[in-house]
Parts: sequence; C-alpha cells; structure tokens
Amino acid sequence: MAGSATPSPIKTVVVLVQENRSFDHMLGWFKTLNPEIDGVTGSESNPISTSDPNSTHVTFKDTAAYVDPDPDHSFQAIYEQVSGKTWDYNNPDPNPEIKMNGFAQNGERTKPGLSETVMSGFKPDMIPVFKQLVTEFAVCDRWFASLPASTQSNRLYLHSATSHGSVSNNTEQIKKGYPQKTIFESLEENGHSFGIYHQAFPTTLFYRNLRRLKYVDNFHQYDLSFKRHCKNGKLPNYVVIEPRYFDILTAAANDDHPSHDVSNGQKLIKEIYEALRSSPQWNEILFLITYDEHGGFYDHVPTPTGVPSPDDIVSGDPFNFKFDRLGCRVPTILVSPWIEPGTVLHRPSGPHPTSEFEHSSIAATVKKIFNLKEFLTKRDAWAGSFDIVVNRSTPRTDCPEKLAEPVRMRSTEAKETAKLSDFQQELVQAAAAVKGEGSKDPLKLVETWTFHLVSNTLKMPSRNSLTTARKLRKPMELKALLQPMHQLGELLPKLSCRKFSLVWFVIID
Repeated sequence: MAGSATPSPIKTVVVLVQENRSFDHMLGWFKTLNPEIDGVTGSESNPISTSDPNSTHVTFKDTAAYVDPDPDHSFQAIYEQVSGKTWDYNNPDPNPEIKMNGFAQNGERTKPGLSETVMSGFKPDMIPVFKQLVTEFAVCDRWFASLPASTQSNRLYLHSATSHGSVSNNTEQIKKGYPQKTIFESLEENGHSFGIYHQAFPTTLFYRNLRRLKYVDNFHQYDLSFKRHCKNGKLPNYVVIEPRYFDILTAAANDDHPSHDVSNGQKLIKEIYEALRSSPQWNEILFLITYDEHGGFYDHVPTPTGVPSPDDIVSGDPFNFKFDRLGCRVPTILVSPWIEPGTVLHRPSGPHPTSEFEHSSIAATVKKIFNLKEFLTKRDAWAGSFDIVVNRSTPRTDCPEKLAEPVRMRSTEAKETAKLSDFQQELVQAAAAVKGEGSKDPLKLVETWTFHLVSNTLKMPSRNSLTTARKLRKPMELKALLQPMHQLGELLPKLSCRKFSLVWFVIID
C-alpha cells in the first residue's frame, strides 16, 4: 500500500473544478449503487416556510434534469439554506444552528416553484460518466466548499487555501489581483512543474503573482495542448484544467453552472479521462473532479463549524465573516489506477480531530505528495489529505479505456442573449485588469465583427510578443503586452453572453 512512509507513486495530480452543484443534487442518488455512500433515501424534505409549523414540505426527488434558472447561492442565501433563518442585516447571528432546512424556502424566495428544482437530484443513469467513475474508482462523500459563499471566494481557496478575506465579488481586489501565495509558487520553489490548461479566461489569473510574465508558458490552450501533452507524456506535476464558463452557440459551456447543460460537463470529463487513460503517464496520475460550491441545491449533511481561519482576516461589512464555517458538500470523485473500484472516502482521520476534506485539501495533498516545505495557511495545515485514496500496492490494469457517452439534456441551443452571472462578470473584470485600462468602449470594438470569430479558442498573448518582451530583459506583467481597455465594470449589467464572448476575445487576444 502506498503511504507516507514510502514515496508516492503519484507524479502528476490533475484537478478539474466544475460549477455550482451540491453532492446530493449530483451524487445523492448514487447510494442506490453503493449503500456505503452517504446519499439520500427519498425521505429528506424541507418546509416551504421554516417559521410555519404547518408548512407544506418539499420532498427530495430523483427528477433533476436541465436546470434553469440559477438558484441563489450568495452568502446570505446560503445562510438561510443551512440555518432556515433569513440574514438579518441589523442584528446578524454569526453562529446559527445548522439545520439544513432552508433550501426550499430560499428557492421559493428566488422564484416561485424553484423549490422543486433545488430539492431534486440526478438519477445515476442521467450522468453516465459519473456513474462509471464512481463505480470504477472513488467518491468522497464528505468534501465541503471552503466557505459558505459563492464562486470567486471558493475558487481562491482551491490553490491558495484562503480567499484573503473575500466572501463575494471584490472589484478592486480583482483589478489588483489577490496577493496570497499559491500552491503554484510552492511547487516551483521546490523544483516541480505546473500547467494550467484553459478553455476560456482562466480563473487562476485572479491571483496577482500568476499575472507575471515569467508564468505565461505555464498557461496552455486546452484544445491545442492537453491531448498532445497526454499522448507525449509531457504533463507537468500539477495540472489544472479550466472549463468553458460561457455558453455560446459554437462552443457550449461545459462547467455545469446552471443554466448550462450538465451533459456537456460529462463530455468534458469523459474526454479528459480518456486522454489521461491513454497517456504513458497513466500509472503516475491522480485525477480529482470537484465543484466550487453547491449552487443553492439541497444537501442533507450539516456544514461544519469551528474550523480555523486561514490567516485571521475578517471579511468587511456587512457580513464580518471570520472564516470559521465551511460551505455545503460538493460532489468529489477521485480517479487513479492506484484506487480500488467502489472506494468511498469519508471523513479524514487527521491531521486534527476536527479536520475535514475541503478545497484546501488540494494544497495539503500536493504538499504531501511532492514533499513541499511549507503549508500555505493554517487552513491547509488543518485540512485532510486525500492521498489516502491511493490504496493499492500495484496499479490496476483493468481500468476502462473509454467511458459512456452522455446524452444531451437541454432541448434548446445555447442562450447567448442571457445576462452575465456574477461569476461571469468577475471574469470580465479580471480580464480587463490583465488587459490594462484605456479609453476605448469594448462594445464599439466589436460592432463590425462576424460571429464566427467567437468560436476560436480564446488565447493568451502571442509567442512573438512574448519573445520580444524577453529580449528587452525588463520585468513585465501580462498587461504590459496587451492593448488597453477601459471601464468594463459599468458595462457589465448590459452585457449578454454573446456580447461578452466577442468583447472577451479582444481582451485576451
């Protein structure tokens, strides 16, 4: 058995983080396949009104399919979902009793009838790629979002074990870039490699340090590079894959964020798995699939409290959050030839009595596998390490080479005219920051463009421009290589997915 006493057989850790789905919503009904999984039985329910003892209850069903609209998953919405109480701005209770009984109530508050959507999960046959991976490899049924907040803050935890005090969109901080040290820098300092394979603007550029020119060769266009690197055995030690976050006709979103079609996410995971499976590096790979946060969907497992703050930073008004509570459970699957079929990973045994699996577990595990010198924060020092899932003495030879073909769920085309979500607006702001600020109206720049241009993979700066910059032998950031843009923030409410895709192509290329 591989363990801490011997070198790990894992030389490459691959991470894919999808968007906005809870464990019970995606994998709760997988308990019918494996009773060891802490899923649902069909007896779970939430009242429409937590304050009315005679309220109608909504029972959790196996009727999930294509989801539209997007449930609320703001800090205050999550507070209501897990406690059953609405957030009181005048007299907030920072430590509510966790009952997991406010999902239906909050769903109805968002839109009448939405309670049925948030109280539903997928039949295993609806998501056949997950069905096969959970059966063949491992599922973790106790992995939580790092905090009870939305996408940006949780994605920051993925590679740095802190959000640097963020619980929601912070435009000014996005412009400057988040300053904390990341696992990418720790790997580099210890002589290990990393690569970010992006299908769209990469969220890893939320971190200030990754905007430095020295790291530009660590960014790769997924469609051009990933399969080739797999085939040639050239994957680095730490691989991050970023899905498509925008839904357009020629390139549908595959991040699973409502109202995007989950079948496209299943296709992406199938593609990644099959590329890894055929790689000469397969016997050295551990592939992690997880989700940034629960997206407002029901989960029955109470969210842990009393967790350590990563850096003792308290968020500002109005929440004044101390980062002492985790968010809801999210689906997490682990894939490797070193994993026994049907493995279920529950709560970790350490390193502390209260330790849990959460996004900081990624940094904790990478540190352990590659014997890095230091933890990033107090949070990854506390989080459980998932390398224990590597539970064989020899790699399997019977892992499937191909996975099942997903079936499309959405009957309509991509909604290019949809307004941008908060997360998509954050991506615009980050892209504008990397681009630099100028005086041009980004909408006017694309008035004469033809729509087919959007189908091209969005690119980082050209190699020629980077070569020129290096010859100058001057320290530069990416924004110094790019033409300026200006004041995208005030345009965000007016942008649709289609318009932003056009604008974004200009920003990045």
